[in-house]
Amino acid sequence: MSYIAHIPVKLPGLNEYTTANRMNRHVGAKMKRDTEKQIIPHLYQLPKIKKPVKLKFIWCEENKRRDLDNVAFAKKFILDALVTTNTLINDNEKYVKGFSDEFWYDKKFVGVILIIEEVA
Repeated sequence: MSYIAHIPVKLPGLNEYTTANRMNRHVGAKMKRDTEKQIIPHLYQLPKIKKPVKLKFIWCEENKRRDLDNVAFAKKFILDALVTTNTLINDNEKYVKGFSDEFWYDKKFVGVILIIEEVA
């Protein structure tokens, strides 16, 4: 079984998160908390998944200015939000068997398309 969620938000990358944490650990924690709050409303339509999954992240960026690894870092926020919403039991290796990243560029369509596939 596969499930799809669209998160129409430009999420912070590793560089932004690192900068926030260097300012002050509380600033970094607030960024993480605020980012998860932006993600969570887009996950509630997903069912509670008890089986292990593979995740595909389709990162939709407006241009190629941000490095791919910095963009894909935001999967940390998404995985934590999936656990917070009880969509996934945990984001450890018992429940997340792998993930892949794909990148699209469109000035009008920014965010992340998340495809969750249950595996045996």
